[in-house]
Amino acid sequence: MIIKSINPATEEEMASYDARHAHEIEDALVLSMKAFSHQKAQSYAQRAEKMLKVADILEEEVEALARLATMEMGKPLVQARSEVNKCALGCRFYAKNAENFLEDRPIETHYSSSYVRYFPLGAVLAVMPWNFPFWQVFRFAVPTIMAGNTALLKHASNVPQVALAIEDIFWRAGFEEGVFQTLLIGSDMVESIVADDRVKAVTLTGSEGAGSAVASAAGKHIKKCVLELGGSDAFIVMPSTDMEAALAQAVTARIQNNGQVCTAAKRFIVHEDVYEDFKGRMMTAFEALKIGDPLDEDTDVGPLARAHIRDDLEMQVRKSTDLGAVPLLGARVRQGKGYFYEPGLLESIPKDSPAYSEELFGPVGSLFKVSDIDAAITLANDTRFGLGAAVFTEDPRDIKKAVCGIEAGATFVNTMTASDPKLPFGGVKASGYGRELSQEGIREFTNIKTVAVA
Repeated sequence: MIIKSINPATEEEMASYDARHAHEIEDALVLSMKAFSHQKAQSYAQRAEKMLKVADILEEEVEALARLATMEMGKPLVQARSEVNKCALGCRFYAKNAENFLEDRPIETHYSSSYVRYFPLGAVLAVMPWNFPFWQVFRFAVPTIMAGNTALLKHASNVPQVALAIEDIFWRAGFEEGVFQTLLIGSDMVESIVADDRVKAVTLTGSEGAGSAVASAAGKHIKKCVLELGGSDAFIVMPSTDMEAALAQAVTARIQNNGQVCTAAKRFIVHEDVYEDFKGRMMTAFEALKIGDPLDEDTDVGPLARAHIRDDLEMQVRKSTDLGAVPLLGARVRQGKGYFYEPGLLESIPKDSPAYSEELFGPVGSLFKVSDIDAAITLANDTRFGLGAAVFTEDPRDIKKAVCGIEAGATFVNTMTASDPKLPFGGVKASGYGRELSQEGIREFTNIKTVAVA
């Protein structure tokens, strides 16, 4: 199998690699076990020193790394820089806080002493997506390694250069060989790696189908699994909100990363009193977006990462409009080289259409009109997904109802949904289970051991 790096803006091949063979995977697993013996014996201070060096490298080489991400998967360069810097922020956060998050937790019982102690598990396999090719990996790897584990990465096949660059960064920062390894393999090899006794846990960020397959493999072998899957996040707008602020957040929340974000605002649920005003402003803002070369500093929207992603989005939009959804602007393939798709908006969306029930992974927003906050929450929950949601209102009653009523792993008030190292991240329903980031994230891949002394 050949793994290729294709520039989605030009459709040109930049690099190609032979996928690893079975004996090379065996070598990687042996090396991971050897590295774990060293890793788990190191102090938090020793791991932190090297993790801070990782952060230094990321910040020093941000321009080259950002360009690499942009050229492999098409995100605007400005956003790629922010992504790399966010990885450095995550490194510094866990270098500072990992020991506190995993310190012994005393619990008062009838025993003379009782407490919880957190131990690393061993090798953890990560199956990661292409849309945030640096951040998604660092979001997993940094807490996992700071907890004393080793990391094995099966990255998306369209970002092999980023995957190799990440491995090189950890090695140059001083981590022992084998602490972080990139496995250039196809998806067909994942199940056998999950089954290997030397792999103690697995995490996946990706599609429902991929998540179901990995969860099945992990379940078959009784292994810990964390899944962060798709989302169809609601963005609720009520009359009391600051419309200008809500609009700015709405546009960014829909088109950032060319619309390819699991937590992107995909369903805009707007109160009937402000629906026409919001719709008109959104249309004006979308019409002003600059589509083009993602290496251009002024570009707002670059190409989608792969041809089939563009084509799948086009099929979803066309099926939705055939069923009665009304396209307000854009929402069509852009002719010429590159996997470009024109940002668009849909309204009057039938319940049986893809725009209502499926995740549109690209720069297309769906508009819905509701009569009150209760109707907004009901519509927000009418999905199999439950990753995040945002509500824009100044009414304390609306805020309380939204926070308590929306079925999601996160609810953001008067700001768009986003991940932050300080906050746990993850979903419910078909959006997955388990948590990344914060103290919850670093504890996912530990043995949470109870100790009781009579």
